Amino acid sequence: MMKQILFAGVIGLFLTLIGTPLLIKLLARKGYGQYIRDDGPREHHSKRGTPTMGGIAFILATIAAYFLAKVVTSALDEEANAAPTFSGVLVLGLMAGMGLVGFLDDYIKIVKRRSLGLRAKAKMAGQLIVGIAFAVLSLQFADSRGQTPASTKLSFITDFGWTIGPVLFVVWALFMILAMSNGVNLTDGLDGLATGASVLVFGAYTFIGVWQFQESCANALDLTNPGACYEVRDPLDLAVVASALMGACLGFLWWNTSPAKIFMGDTGSLALGGVLAGLAICSRTELLLAILGGLFVLITMSVVIQVGSFRLTGKRVFRMAPLQHHFELKGWSEVLVVVRFWIIQGICVIVGLGLFYAGWAAEK
Repeated sequence: MMKQILFAGVIGLFLTLIGTPLLIKLLARKGYGQYIRDDGPREHHSKRGTPTMGGIAFILATIAAYFLAKVVTSALDEEANAAPTFSGVLVLGLMAGMGLVGFLDDYIKIVKRRSLGLRAKAKMAGQLIVGIAFAVLSLQFADSRGQTPASTKLSFITDFGWTIGPVLFVVWALFMILAMSNGVNLTDGLDGLATGASVLVFGAYTFIGVWQFQESCANALDLTNPGACYEVRDPLDLAVVASALMGACLGFLWWNTSPAKIFMGDTGSLALGGVLAGLAICSRTELLLAILGGLFVLITMSVVIQVGSFRLTGKRVFRMAPLQHHFELKGWSEVLVVVRFWIIQGICVIVGLGLFYAGWAAEK
């Protein structure tokens, strides 16, 4: 099974490295270029017309890498358990569904020349349909131990003792999916920023999945201390999904880093936000995601603060929101902002993984 994690990452990386330039040529030939705000940093005007909807590349690469890794593993070792799991397929389905909503938004915005894309109600309806479908299905498909992909308990590094029930769980899952999707979408304003930050979080979830498998209650010999093991349905398969995402985003980053040859668009940002929420829900690390994805939270809060301050006082806290543009307008170069924000995201991942390990060590 560990081979699947390696194969998924390598295949995802390879597919986007060679597939993204083909997508760039296709989008450029059709004239599907990016719209740039006139009130943004002046340097961004040169990006007008850069191909967008690049999220198609890493969405397809991730799905292909996941299933190809299983085919390759089965071919190399007939005794290996390489069957797809419900947890893995549901998380991938959430990514694809959110990506489809983003694609429709990008398509209308760029191809149909309607600057606002999907109407707000239609976009929200699409996200709600995908999110509710994921939330409801994730409480089905119990395994032999009665574990479903998701749990109706809130979680940090493991489930709390509180059960919120299926209805509140669907509401909570929707909040997580919408919050992370919007967080990644707001972060996707500079070349490579959202992609690089996502790679770090996917790396963390690859580690978490492997660790949860090694310390799984399904494999535990001593169940007298249930807090010392993890009740997660398919932790290793979630690591395969995270590895495929990490590889696919790394390959995409090769073309998306400054100066970007392609942008992910809402197609990519909604998909990444959705899949991050899905990984957190299915790995029982829901609240930990706020730390692991700290950069997305920070940038979202900058917009909330800016809007709230302007409506209450008529004054702006930042020169421009989201936060990355504030520093650009202060004179920081785009590359400087991106690298420093990556460092912040790296610190968030280190702190999150430290808390994850500390929680396990405390129970031991």
